[in-house]
Amino acid sequence: MTDNDATPPLTPPVTQPLAAAATPVTRPSLAYKNEPFLASPDARGLRILSEYLEPLSHLRRQRIRDTVVFFGSARIHEDSPLGRYYTEARTLASMVTTWAKTFRERTYRFVVCSGGGPGIMEAANRGASDARGKNIGLNIGLPFEQFPNPYITRELSFEFHYFFMRKFWFAYMAKALVVFPGGFGTMDEMFEILTLAQTQKLAKKMTIILYGSAFWKEIINFEALVKYGTISADDMKLFHFADTPEAALEILQTTLTEQVEMAPEAEVPAISHSVKPDQAKDPRQP
Repeated sequence: MTDNDATPPLTPPVTQPLAAAATPVTRPSLAYKNEPFLASPDARGLRILSEYLEPLSHLRRQRIRDTVVFFGSARIHEDSPLGRYYTEARTLASMVTTWAKTFRERTYRFVVCSGGGPGIMEAANRGASDARGKNIGLNIGLPFEQFPNPYITRELSFEFHYFFMRKFWFAYMAKALVVFPGGFGTMDEMFEILTLAQTQKLAKKMTIILYGSAFWKEIINFEALVKYGTISADDMKLFHFADTPEAALEILQTTLTEQVEMAPEAEVPAISHSVKPDQAKDPRQP
């Protein structure tokens, strides 16, 4: 046997390094289920839109066509110095609800709506509940005072973060507004609606009642505004005064019945359209 015939020495096999274990693949969250994203500044537009679409969905299911809005102080209670206004707001809301039931339609007309909190807001929802009617509460989260009252129809109780979205639902569904004595919030809401009426921005008529003439004429000198030319004399026709539930109801019945007789079937809810500049009638023209 020659050297070339010798058995070659054994060499150890070459071992390949083991591959690292694959990291399990997980799906990312769906955008609309991603709570950190939804709470971020980037999703603010979605949150604003939600405060339009979510109430709209409930109002359609409940067949609410339009509303009568009650504004007033959260600090007026039955046993407070201005407690009579709580009692009278409750009475008026009950009377409005009873009257609204006489409109036999597929939808609910002139539904009592409030800011959903205590005081005059509670009185309005309570009065509508006394009459066994649907009623709406548009609540907003505040550090104090504002919690939903127990008289709101459960399916029509809403919680808002954005003041302007809450104001949208007050203004664009209302056929009438009854303003009881109140402070900054009440006056803010009242003047917002008066401005929309004065500028004819909403394509509808709105009945506005200031309840408690002695209070309002002492708090706001409307005649002085006319005197100094900051409003016109005709602007005084934008609102009515009332001092009893019966007087307020009469104004509502007179003005709202006319609208019912003239108005064709509308979408539900009947959200008012905004008037564009080229559609507005010049008030200086006959």
